[in-house]
Amino acid sequence: MPGPIDVDAQRAATPGCTTVNHLNNAGAALPTRATVDAMVGHLQLEAQRGGYEAQALAVQRLAAVRRSAARLLGAGQHEIVLTGSDTQSWTKALWGFALGGGIGSGERLLVDRMAYDSHYLGLLQICELTGAHIEVVESTPVGTIDLTALAEQLSTGACALVTVTHVGSHRGLINPVEAVGALCREAEVAYFVDACQSVGQLPMDVVAIGCQVATATGRKWLRGPRGTGLLYVENDFAERLRPTGIGGTSAVWDDPSSYHLAPGADRLAEFEGPIAAQLGLGLAIDHALALGLESIAGRVTSLAEHLRRSLLDIEGIVVHDGGHRRCGIVTFSVPGMSAIDTARVASAVGINVSVSRSATARLDMVDPFPQSVVRASPHYYNTEDELERLVELVRRLAGT
Repeated sequence: MPGPIDVDAQRAATPGCTTVNHLNNAGAALPTRATVDAMVGHLQLEAQRGGYEAQALAVQRLAAVRRSAARLLGAGQHEIVLTGSDTQSWTKALWGFALGGGIGSGERLLVDRMAYDSHYLGLLQICELTGAHIEVVESTPVGTIDLTALAEQLSTGACALVTVTHVGSHRGLINPVEAVGALCREAEVAYFVDACQSVGQLPMDVVAIGCQVATATGRKWLRGPRGTGLLYVENDFAERLRPTGIGGTSAVWDDPSSYHLAPGADRLAEFEGPIAAQLGLGLAIDHALALGLESIAGRVTSLAEHLRRSLLDIEGIVVHDGGHRRCGIVTFSVPGMSAIDTARVASAVGINVSVSRSATARLDMVDPFPQSVVRASPHYYNTEDELERLVELVRRLAGT
């Protein structure tokens, strides 16, 4: 069983740790040297042998990426599709469900208040197409989805879909996705989970969650390359989907007037993809599995709580996360200073943080929540000293 993480060893395996204090892992984490080498190695092979020929030589390694991703999510290998991003995963599944007849006129799409813009925008498009409408599920006082409200809404009128954000991008709350799944199963309603900010920092078991679809990215907590994503589709549910953008890997052209879709999640696969990036993603997933997601979650959560406590000790600083279960995303405001300026000052001294804006979370970042907040997101390779560097900077900015 994996044990405590050897932070020094992880930093030694991560070249970026020598050049920057990277606390923007909720945006894009630093990759290991092995992940970079895998990508560069395949690009060199493509240059030497040709793209298709290099892919043929990597067939077994690509199959292993899919197996590793399935293990990461607690899914079957053939329930996983490699995509270009979380948003691409979401779009393929959502449109496939709508075009397959899963969403009808007048039906409701229930969504939590932590919904991210690209997911919510997709829902708006689907409503334009189908005549369905979005219904927001209220949050509890601490910010997570209100299960009582959800149960009531599931029992009232036709509902086609429930979509829930596992971890919001703008504050470190963890939604009770397993409890939501139990309610959806009882109501026999399809359930999609946005796991973009949870895969790679928290243990994930799609069977225990009870969702039919889950989406994720490679660039965040998994420490994989940009331009990679994961899509889980429950095997039986996949047969209900009629996805857009089909091609030779996702469908068979039977004759000039007909085709048939590939079985299961394969019908959502793209013909073309960045093979080098996918191989890098596989290395990153294997690295996380070797460390153990429980160990990763323990260290990430510990670092984040340490940072929250330290920030709260500074007079005037407001931490916005709240809730009873929190993760590696820490959001805060410095009095008298915009979030953008705070992040800019931090960047100037070699500390990477980011800014979450209301434009990406319009259902949740409403008054009295600020229109923008600073987001710091430590990973297991960060150190307490790196956190203290940020805290000391914030203390100076706050004038204390």
